[in-house]
Amino acid sequence: MTVPLFAEGELPRYARHIALREIGGPGQARLKRTSVLVVGAGGLGAPVLMYLAAAGVGRITVVDDDSVSLSNLQRQVIHSQDRLDMPKAVSARIAMAGINPFVAVTALEARLDAGNATQLVAGQDLVIDATDNLPARHLLNAACVAARVPLLSGAISQWEGQVTLYDPARDAPCLACLFPVIPAEGLAPDCASAGVMGALPGIIGAMMAAEAIKLITGAGRSLRGRLLMQDVLWGESREIAVHRRKDCPVCRGIKGEDA
Repeated sequence: MTVPLFAEGELPRYARHIALREIGGPGQARLKRTSVLVVGAGGLGAPVLMYLAAAGVGRITVVDDDSVSLSNLQRQVIHSQDRLDMPKAVSARIAMAGINPFVAVTALEARLDAGNATQLVAGQDLVIDATDNLPARHLLNAACVAARVPLLSGAISQWEGQVTLYDPARDAPCLACLFPVIPAEGLAPDCASAGVMGALPGIIGAMMAAEAIKLITGAGRSLRGRLLMQDVLWGESREIAVHRRKDCPVCRGIKGEDA
């Protein structure tokens, strides 16, 4: 007997997706079958996790070692006042279950490091970088390159954000192609020291979720080979083409395929 892909009563919540020509029933089924790893349940991770849960992504793993603090609530909308001091991964899982009980969420209270990055990426269809520090981004990038898994990455600071898709297995650059050197401590200030406008991670995180949905369903044109930048202070967006470096120490041995 064939087990139905969707549970009874599940499909009506995706009616607006299914009505889209670019997604339809087949695209929604692909979302249901997909496994996504999201590293970071903070400013960027919050909207990413909420929208992926709402979209019906079948299996989502969220990794974060931090706990909810009062200063998070200005922008990290997946958390709430009544979950202060709770691990962010657990708080995110609670919120996601409230949005869509049909999504399987694994919450890992862990910090991404050299010892677990490969294991976390293994078996995932897509990895989303919602971290806030370059060493973690580079660890995640190396693991994704080795596993030939696409890495969707976003970054924010003050009033500006950016999104791109690193995917050298399909001829797009990896993070090390664009940022080969990790700046010395203090040269790249984080949000705690530089500040961030509260709605900015919501804007960039929603863009990341949209890119993830497009990538999974095959809709539209992805951000492979393109870096999209958004300045919300002046209401401006711009895009630059990015390319693989032949001498990149991380992805130079990866043979690309057609995207």
